[in-house]
Order: sequence, then structure tokens, then C-alpha cells
Amino acid sequence: MSDGQREILETLARSRTAAHREVTRAKALLLAGQGVANTAIAARFGVSPSSVAGWRSRFGEEGLTKLGKVRKGRGRKPSIPAEKVEAIIEATLHTKPPGQTHWSCRSMAKAQGVSPATIQRIWSARGLKPHLVETFKLSNDRRFEAKLLDVVGLYLNPPDKAVVLCMDEKSQIQALDRSQPSLPMKKGRAGTMTHDYKRNGTTTLFAALNVLTGLVIGQCLPRHRHDEFLHFLREVDREVPADLAIHMILDNYGTHTHENVEAWLAKHPRFHLHFIPTSSSWLNLVERWFRELTDKALRRGVFPSVPTLIAAIEDFLRANNADPKPFVWTATAEEILEKVRRGRAALDAIAG
Repeated sequence: MSDGQREILETLARSRTAAHREVTRAKALLLAGQGVANTAIAARFGVSPSSVAGWRSRFGEEGLTKLGKVRKGRGRKPSIPAEKVEAIIEATLHTKPPGQTHWSCRSMAKAQGVSPATIQRIWSARGLKPHLVETFKLSNDRRFEAKLLDVVGLYLNPPDKAVVLCMDEKSQIQALDRSQPSLPMKKGRAGTMTHDYKRNGTTTLFAALNVLTGLVIGQCLPRHRHDEFLHFLREVDREVPADLAIHMILDNYGTHTHENVEAWLAKHPRFHLHFIPTSSSWLNLVERWFRELTDKALRRGVFPSVPTLIAAIEDFLRANNADPKPFVWTATAEEILEKVRRGRAALDAIAG
């Protein structure tokens, strides 16, 4: 054992972060270098003398290059045959338990005659999650590609001397009051609130998110008609500097194409409406902002009246606009179209 090897082994023997087997072998080799017998070393570390002899032999052949590594063919052998693993995967992907929609670890373990822990390890290794389901819907809009290119183009390459606004209505926001007072958070216990509530009316939030800055123009109105939409358009017209064109991304709701709205837009040519494809609300960035509003201001809120609800929404708007953070769109139209094509091919394969 050279001085350099001894120094490395001494450092490893003192380590608190190295693998246990590496620390043990380093200590054993240091004792062997001092002339301690294999049987004494084995007794000290709770291993067999043959294991110590093997460590010494390997050190003599390979030095420290493979210290701590398990040789091929050594270690614990698989307790579940490969055929059984494949049968579990096949059953997970292509069958269901009687009377149920999906497998659990326990139901699959019972059906396959193994332990739930074994099922969990197999599912984790293959990335299988039967307990989860993701929602989706592919748009059937005949002009899907053209609308997609239009909207993504505004995100990635906005026009000069213009503002791009993502606009939508969050309708039927309920003023919910709890049936009993909530308890505050304290050490060892989360805050609490009753599961039941009292409905105290609703409001509709009209919001337009500035894609570049993250600023939001918002207004709560009692109903969700073209009259309220016109009212909000006038608010946007007042808020946006007069020398800028307004490109507004919005959905295909009927109020957005009402004849009175079209007549108003004809008199205000700086407004340009860009409609997202049907069933594609994910393409409108203001939906992401609505999620922030729900999570941070509405879900846990207690609102004894509609004015209280509106005040909370306006507080969130002011806080957002005091420190705005835009949502950055990164996906190209080509990437989205390729993903949609794969989705449609998968659906066609199932239907076929």
C-alpha cells in the first residue's frame, strides 16, 4: 500500500457522506495494511473472513479504482421472475379490476400474488401511475392551424407600436361564506375551515393580461353579456395609450362577435381581435393568471357578500400590477402542431 493510497483510504474512512460499503472496505484495508488478520477484521465489521480476503485480493489486483463497486454477478438476485414482471405490466396497461376503473397497488398485488411493495417498485421503474389521469381535448376547429399560427405568432413576435392583450371572462365567481369561523394556523396544526358554505351571490371578472409586462386590466361586472363586454372594451380603450394598436386574444364566446360589438369595433380600428381555436383555452395566457387568482385569493377566501368578493379581487389586481410578472410563452407553433398530430394519430388508432 503506497502512501498516496493510504491517504485516500484514511480520508474515505472518515467520510460521513460516502456509501457505507466504501467506508467499511476502506477501514478494513487500512487494518489489513497494519498486518491485522482477516479473521480479526471480519469480526470487527461483522462480515466473513472470505469477504475480507476478497477485498484484499481485489485491492492487490485493481488498487482503488473500483473500491465499493459490486462485481457483475454479485449482490442480491431478483426475487421476481422477468415473466412475472411483464405479466404485471401487461395487466396494468390492458386490464381493469372487476367493477373498478383502475388498479391500485393492493388490488394488483392480490391479483398477481405478490406484495404491494413489489407492485410499487415495478410501476415506479416503468413510470406507470394508474391512480392518475390527465384531461385533454383535441380541437375540431377547421381553422385550428391558422388560428394557432396567428396567436403563437403574436406571443413570439409581437408587432411594433402595439400591445398584445390576452382577454377572457371568469364568470360565476361565487361569494362563499363558511358556516362557522375558520381557525388560524398554529404550531403543529394547519389552518382550518368548514367544508360547507353559504352562497352569497356571484360576479364576473373581465380581465386582459398584457403579454409583455404582466399588467392586468380587470373589471368586475354583474353579468356576462355583450353589453358588459362592450363596457370592458371601453375600459381597455381608456387604459391603453392612444398611439398603440391593440391586439386582443380571446375565445369564441358569442358575446365577442355580437353585432353591436362588431359595430363598435368598426368605429375603433386600433382594436384587432384574434380568436383562439375552439376547445383550446390553454392557448390563452390569461387562463394561467386566473389560476393564480383562484389559488391565492379565492379558494381559501371567506366572502359574506359580493362587494367583499369584488374587493378581494381588486386587491389581488392591485398587488399584481404593483409587481407584475409576465408569463413567457416558449412553445413554437410547429411543436404544438406535431404534438396535436400525435394525439390525433393515437385517437385514430383507438377508434380504428
